[in-house]
Amino acid sequence: MKVLLLEDDIALSDLLNEHLLDLGYEVVLCTNGQEALEALIDNKFDIALLDINTPSITGIEVLKRVRKEYKNHIPIIILTAYQDTKHLKESFENGVDDYIKKPFDLEELDQRILKLCRHFLIEQNSKIKIDENLFFEPETCLIFKNEEVISLAQKERDILKYFCTHKSRVISNEELLQNIWVYDEMPTDATIRVYIKNLREIIGKEKITTIRAIGYRFE
Repeated sequence: MKVLLLEDDIALSDLLNEHLLDLGYEVVLCTNGQEALEALIDNKFDIALLDINTPSITGIEVLKRVRKEYKNHIPIIILTAYQDTKHLKESFENGVDDYIKKPFDLEELDQRILKLCRHFLIEQNSKIKIDENLFFEPETCLIFKNEEVISLAQKERDILKYFCTHKSRVISNEELLQNIWVYDEMPTDATIRVYIKNLREIIGKEKITTIRAIGYRFE
C-alpha cells in the first residue's frame, strides 16, 4: 500500500515513516503542503495522512484542493494538534475520511488506517457480493458469476472497485480519471466507455447506469 505522509515535524515524521515502513507500506514523505499537493496530483496513492499546520499551504487547503479542484477521492486522514472543533468541522466539510488528534498512539493510527482499508477495499482479499450469484475479488481481478470465473483487465478491475466503494453516487469521467489514472496515462472518454461496456457485459447492463452528460452510477 502506498501512503503519502505530510508532516513538517521532523521527529514525528521520522517516527511515523519508520512505523509505516515496518508495516510494509511504501511511504512518500512531504514536509510542506505544496509538495504534498503536487505529489497527490502527479502520483497514485492508496491513502494520505495530512498534518494541518504545515508550511506553504495547510493540510486542510491540500484536502480542499484535492477534493474540489482535482476530484480526487483518495482516503485521507487529518493529523492535528488542534483541540478545537473548528478545524474538525472544516475538515469534514471538505471531505476528510477520518481525523486524529495529537498526541496519538501508533496503534490508534493503525486502526484508523485499517478501517479505511476495509471501507475502500484496499488490499482486501475477500470477495465483494454484487448480486446473489455474482461476486468480485479485487486482488485477483476475478469475477465469479454462477459457475463461471471471469478475468478482468486491470483498469476494468480498478473501475469496478471504485464503483463498489462509491455505490449509488453519480461518478463523472473526470473523477474516474483523477482516481484511477496518473497524469501521463490519461485515456480518452472513448476508452473509458469501452471499459464500462466490457463491465456491463460481464456484470449486467442494469448495474451501471449512464447519467447523460454527467457520468455513471453503480447500483
